[in-house]
Amino acid sequence: MNHPEHSRFVRAIMTAVFAAAMTASSAFAAPAPQHLVTPGQLEQSTITASQARQKNIQELRQFLSSPEAEKAFQKAHANPEEVKKAVAGLSDQELAQLSQRATKAQRDFAAGDISTEGIILILVAIILVILLIVYV
Repeated sequence: MNHPEHSRFVRAIMTAVFAAAMTASSAFAAPAPQHLVTPGQLEQSTITASQARQKNIQELRQFLSSPEAEKAFQKAHANPEEVKKAVAGLSDQELAQLSQRATKAQRDFAAGDISTEGIILILVAIILVILLIVYV
């Protein structure tokens, strides 16, 4: 026994329940996230990365300008100006790694933990790595 009025009533109730459920679910749902990174944060991140890159370039070029570096350039048969220019062609990660190694080598050399020959060998290795990365 199918009553049209009964079916309409059930459909109306079901529609009302469904509409209420949809409204309630959006009320209880977490608010929609805003931008994950604000434009200001993105700009600050870019500035910080740029400053870190410039600092790494400066440290590496300074290391390559030391008196020991002159001997290393001769041993590696490399042009100092060409290598110093090539530093800018390194990726941020490569630059950071080489700068960190150069800074550590300078500290160790200043502390007497590395001999002059040792620092020259490190310099030769860094020079060759720079040339290989940039020109190969």
